[in-house]
Amino acid sequence: MPDVIRWSDYAMAHSWNDREVTASAKAPVRPDVLTIVLFAIYAVLLVGIILFKFPFQYQLTASGRELNLIPFAGSYTDPRGLATGEVVENVLIFVPFGIYLSTLIRQWSFARRTMIIAATSVAFEIIQFAFAIGRADITDVLCNTLGGILGIGLFAILARVLRSHTVRVLGALELVVTVAALAFLTFLRLHSR
Repeated sequence: MPDVIRWSDYAMAHSWNDREVTASAKAPVRPDVLTIVLFAIYAVLLVGIILFKFPFQYQLTASGRELNLIPFAGSYTDPRGLATGEVVENVLIFVPFGIYLSTLIRQWSFARRTMIIAATSVAFEIIQFAFAIGRADITDVLCNTLGGILGIGLFAILARVLRSHTVRVLGALELVVTVAALAFLTFLRLHSR
């Protein structure tokens, strides 16, 4: 008979279920090569979109560096008001980050994954300010972090529904979404000239 692990040990690594589970259920799931490659592609696209404004033509602002530390007060496209589309885009672009982080490092706690997402967003904003590329904005940090949290939550829901098939199903879904995103960004780039 296999060793038995209490729910608290299992909950930290997998879910918040109140049952006892076997030791084999606690074994970490290794992400497959496809997930790692797709995450690398996503990371390159994320850097390209946020820092280099790919696939759009970017022009430096006349004032150079811009910094907004007041949440939801103006946006890059319209400094007088909040552009809802920009907020939605900032949330959506980080949803995959939460999913990939949860897929690749399942044993990390929710708080730790959230901190990595927030730190990544802050790093992007610092780079934008330091190199005067875009507008460093606290709203972006908040929206990006929310998107990552939604990705973590989506992964948790799918993990409960799909159980042992989670990584395989998400891998297929990630492949389809990545190919579609690449095709869409290429289309935008070709037609924005």
